Amino acid sequence: MTESKKQITRAEVEKNPAQTWDLSKIFKTDDDWEKAFQSSETKIKGVSQLAATVKDAKSLLHAIKSILDMYRLVETVYVYASRKSDQDTSNNKYAAFNARVGSLAAQAESASSFLTPAIIAFTPDELASFYQDEPELEDYRHMIDSYARNRDHTLTPAEEKLLAAAGDVLSNSSQIFSVLNDSDLKYDDVVDETGEKVELTQGLYSRMLESDNRQIRKTAFTTLYKAYDKLKNTFASTLYGQMKSDNFLALAHKFKSDLEAETFSHNIPETVFNTLITTTDQHLNLLHRYVSLRKKLLGLSELHSYDLYTPITGKVDFPVDFEGAKAIVLEALKPLGDEYLNGIQREFDERWIDVPENAGKRSGAYSDGAYDTVPYILLNWQDTLDNVFTLVHESGHSQHSLLTRSNQPYQYGDYPIFLAEIASTTNEMLLTDYLLKTQSDPKIRAYVLNHYLDGFKGTVFRQTQFAEFEDWMHKEAQKGNVLTAETLSKFYGDLNKKFYGDSLTFDSQIALEWARIPHFYYNYYVYQYATGESAATTLSQGIIEDPKRNVPLYLSYLSAGSSDYPLNIIKKAGVDMEKPDYLNKAFDVFEKRLNEFEELVTN
Repeated sequence: MTESKKQITRAEVEKNPAQTWDLSKIFKTDDDWEKAFQSSETKIKGVSQLAATVKDAKSLLHAIKSILDMYRLVETVYVYASRKSDQDTSNNKYAAFNARVGSLAAQAESASSFLTPAIIAFTPDELASFYQDEPELEDYRHMIDSYARNRDHTLTPAEEKLLAAAGDVLSNSSQIFSVLNDSDLKYDDVVDETGEKVELTQGLYSRMLESDNRQIRKTAFTTLYKAYDKLKNTFASTLYGQMKSDNFLALAHKFKSDLEAETFSHNIPETVFNTLITTTDQHLNLLHRYVSLRKKLLGLSELHSYDLYTPITGKVDFPVDFEGAKAIVLEALKPLGDEYLNGIQREFDERWIDVPENAGKRSGAYSDGAYDTVPYILLNWQDTLDNVFTLVHESGHSQHSLLTRSNQPYQYGDYPIFLAEIASTTNEMLLTDYLLKTQSDPKIRAYVLNHYLDGFKGTVFRQTQFAEFEDWMHKEAQKGNVLTAETLSKFYGDLNKKFYGDSLTFDSQIALEWARIPHFYYNYYVYQYATGESAATTLSQGIIEDPKRNVPLYLSYLSAGSSDYPLNIIKKAGVDMEKPDYLNKAFDVFEKRLNEFEELVTN
């Protein structure tokens, strides 16, 4: 028997510094971090004493500047600790650092919580006069307006305090779901690819659905949903409780519905959500075509839900190490121009990226940083084309952050989640276009096309399906209709049939999928994945077709941060999310790629 290959340790990784991120750019030593941590605590105490002092323009300006100064340091302290912890989660010293900054961030939030009530306490006329009294407040006008627009939906301080105190109770459904789903739910054993009997887990389930062995896929599917079926009434109860909690908070803050409350919080009209649902429903024939093609390529008389994730293009011989990936990324993103490419080069040259997988390293990938740090990228690199897509995706986030922080003051130096995924997905679209233009091997082209089609299916069609279901649940709960396992399964099952069409044989188990989706507890979050992917598709096509006109518009969006409301920012880049045009263009690209894929794999 051969020994299993062990993961390299963090100490071994750090023998090649060029493959690791350079955190000394933040603090040279841990002692420097400790001093900054203590300074943060002092700033938090100072801010907490300002609550009763905001009486006029001068004191409002002082409070705003003090709060921002506090957060600027807290965020820097947080980034250092979390990066150190993520690179090796088994390191107890940095795990303790990370726990401490989590508490520090909560203290900062509590200390600054007085600002919204303080701004709302002033009348619109009083606030207008403040800009005359203290001209420096003009630098914070959009920030102040963002707080002040909550005036009609903010209760008295006593009422808000009472609702805040009830926060633990109102989030109980989500907490129960997490415990049930992540800890208490147990699955029967299954036989894996090696013939070993193992206990099914959520992670193993995802891998088994990609297996070439159909029996393995089917067994994983039926075993997983057997466990959910046993607890379906409990999961229905937690989900119904979440809908009631969401609706209660919305109505308490004087909104007509929870959808109105959530879109208002981001200053996004409800029409954006409704347009997504309507337009996607109008293009479900494209998803039906793709499902039908999958059935044909797999050679199945019946396509089941457990057949939707197994690869249909076969394995691709396209090994690419990190150095090769860097070259591909730089070529793929050339349409974005020299300024953007210089930023990408900085990622590589200045050690923003932690590349290799090592024992104890946080899984997955991300881009994250603070205003006064570089936007670091965590990878767990494998020499695959998939990892090139991951690199270009996370680089999209990092360049968004770099351009925002290079062009905006601290108060506008970040961007909302509604805009975040557009930048990263646009990069993926440009990489897809580059590969299709440069790769002639039919197997590689089929892989790239299928990668795109599967991504669109999962991000636009599937997330819109979730959004439609979530909206139905909130509306039913608001009407006073009880959401039982039976009613939830009936609606979800019918919705699944509508989305995937007649080529997919209906499995009764899939009607229970609602029970295992954590995003249903995130309150109108998932639709932003679909709008982001669609906007990115439209923007990338504009960049490819007319870079001279569209690249400056795109870079202006990446540079805007939160200096305006998100819909206004993306509209200046050429996407009006209140109209269906950008969605129609995205579906047109999907159809074009589907046609090409179909022709490639059926000839």
